Amino acid sequence: MMRVTVIRRFMPTAAWLVLIAMSAAPGFSQSNAELQTFFRQDIGLSDDQIAAIKSGTAVAKTMPSRTPAEVFLFGAIYIHASPDSYLQFARDFDRLRKLPNYPALGVFSNPPQPSDLKGFEFDSDDIKGLQNCKAGDCRIQIPASAIEDFQQSIDWSAPDVNDQVNQHLQKAALQRLLAYQREGNQALGVYNDKRDPTEVPRQFAYMLSYEKALPEHLPNFYHYLLAYPDARPANVEDTFYWAKVKFGLKPTLRVVQMVTMRGASTGPVACAIAEKQLYSSHYFETALDLSFCVRGSEDPRQPGFYLILAMGSEQAGLTGVKGAIIRKTAVGRSVSNLQNALTTIKKALEVDQ
Repeated sequence: MMRVTVIRRFMPTAAWLVLIAMSAAPGFSQSNAELQTFFRQDIGLSDDQIAAIKSGTAVAKTMPSRTPAEVFLFGAIYIHASPDSYLQFARDFDRLRKLPNYPALGVFSNPPQPSDLKGFEFDSDDIKGLQNCKAGDCRIQIPASAIEDFQQSIDWSAPDVNDQVNQHLQKAALQRLLAYQREGNQALGVYNDKRDPTEVPRQFAYMLSYEKALPEHLPNFYHYLLAYPDARPANVEDTFYWAKVKFGLKPTLRVVQMVTMRGASTGPVACAIAEKQLYSSHYFETALDLSFCVRGSEDPRQPGFYLILAMGSEQAGLTGVKGAIIRKTAVGRSVSNLQNALTTIKKALEVDQ
């Protein structure tokens, strides 16, 4: 039922975010001893786990969370390939479209166009649920203003009600994305589907505050995630896409901003990618995936890098006795799936080496 059962980009299952991964950057560029210190002291890995990463075996673990709603994962592996090969892999949307858990996916034009949202549709169960939505009690994550707009704009007795809903949905999604591109996080709004509203901009900033290492080592990248569309660094590229993803008990529509940063040619971080959730119809109130390619060799004849995945999310339903049981089961499965995802990426990137 939860977002922690999905690794969105690489496998059908996992979760999202551990910003402390960025504190690895200076250690990687200086000495193997400092790298081991980072893994041991900051991440809490054992000597055996550190040795496994260095030998090309994937290691994944959960990180401490501040509230039951937070889920944080860390994963790392060494890959004998160039960091550019990972950039190409992560941005290969045609590959994602072929995965069975991605029944629909679209990449937005620049600027976004209505035609970009062909296939961005609620299924029949969500449409039925939307008909009875009210603020504080809705089966779909949605702002109160959007609930009222749907209720007033749709002829719920018409034979083409599904088409009406999805046309309205696509128009609203386009307007919200354009507003985000103008105004940034404030345009993400407030979800009013449950008793306690979720202020998405505030919650996203709270997630980014998990660890202050990122501003220290990649301050421009961190600041851009909060200040978008302002403060855009010259070495950063934005891509927006939407996807219908199969996980949990129902298909989920998501809108995502992918922020790609290329590091300096002499720096330890070759590239960083952030996948920032702008909307999810179910499960995930806030979500962010971070991946970092940290150079492992300065010898161009033997390219290699450490791939660090830092994943996190905020979601309801993880509190209380029942929520604690769900969390334990799903997070344990997510760690295993993250480890498998890292291994899959390694095999894919090393095949041509």
